[in-house]
Amino acid sequence: MLTPEEVRGLSRDERTALLRALISVEDADPLEEPRYRRRRWAVLAGLVACCVWLVPWTVVLGFTLPQHFTAGQWAVAWIGFDVGLTLAIGATAFAIWKRLQIAIFGQLVSGTLLLCDAWFDVWLSWGSGEFVVSVLTALLGELPLAVLFFVGARQLVLMTVHALWVREGRVGPEPRLRQVRLFAVGDRGGSR
Repeated sequence: MLTPEEVRGLSRDERTALLRALISVEDADPLEEPRYRRRRWAVLAGLVACCVWLVPWTVVLGFTLPQHFTAGQWAVAWIGFDVGLTLAIGATAFAIWKRLQIAIFGQLVSGTLLLCDAWFDVWLSWGSGEFVVSVLTALLGELPLAVLFFVGARQLVLMTVHALWVREGRVGPEPRLRQVRLFAVGDRGGSR
């Protein structure tokens, strides 16, 4: 067994090789376990089925939805959406403050909700007196904030990859996000 002093006495390359050897002993990809492999394929099949279903469903809705519709719970729907948006942004702020990885998820959810809010505000106010305010609110508030959330989520993922890259003792350029596998940084080509 090596002592901390002996480890300090190793060269950088020797410490890197030791670190990689220690990581490889316990570095199993959970997605390769049979139970998760089956679940992964089931999830992928379900997602493809959803996409296949949504294409004709969207076409049907395009031909069958009424041009005008009166909603009885309009205020409850909008207030509920804004409460959800507020909770998502608040939870994201809390996660960032506490330095939790779930901040990435919070930023993606918050950004998506802001895009939805802009979309519905603009299209549902079309032709009304509130249209200009809706467009300005979308262009000056919701859309820029959504972009900030998406950029922030990307930055946190990149910082996480960087931390893993350094802690695994790797040298050279880090992989692009599209090359990073789940649960492992992987080699430059994205494979392990």
